[in-house]
Amino acid sequence: MTPNPIESAMYSASQLFLTPVLILIALLFVHAFYALGAFLWQAWQRHTGQGGGYELAAALARNPRLSPTDLEALATKRMEFARIATRIAPMLGLVATMIPMGPALMALSDGQMADVSRNLTVAFSAVILALLAASISYTVVNVRRRWYAVDLAAIEHGLPQTRRVPDPVVAMAAEGAR
Repeated sequence: MTPNPIESAMYSASQLFLTPVLILIALLFVHAFYALGAFLWQAWQRHTGQGGGYELAAALARNPRLSPTDLEALATKRMEFARIATRIAPMLGLVATMIPMGPALMALSDGQMADVSRNLTVAFSAVILALLAASISYTVVNVRRRWYAVDLAAIEHGLPQTRRVPDPVVAMAAEGAR
């Protein structure tokens, strides 16, 4: 059975995207660990009361004319790439899973089990790395979102920003533990 020219063109075009997708997944995976490191450093600074852990307060100290809306935009900008990564990484993982499936199925029909194994290894490895990158990025984004919300509330209520700002979630957890 001769494949339709449109089918052949679509298959060939899809195969062109495997390498760029794998590179993007690798970059997102590396970025997730970079973001995790920066997050842990900021968490340590916040825990010890260092001013660097409170980015919004530091930005306000550098430029007192910033409005709460400006600070919110700064917080959104700070989280933007990681937020995008949480959504794009799983999609790229799915693409990287599906692209090698065509060659794997073709190799299976030809009885070339080594090629089937190689293609499936690429497919499953890519989706695992993509999901790990998305999971790490998702965690970082959500905790930072809470931090920024607490910091914005403290700024709007005029609480001092030079040292540790009490986090209401931590306070409630500590109170509940008593």
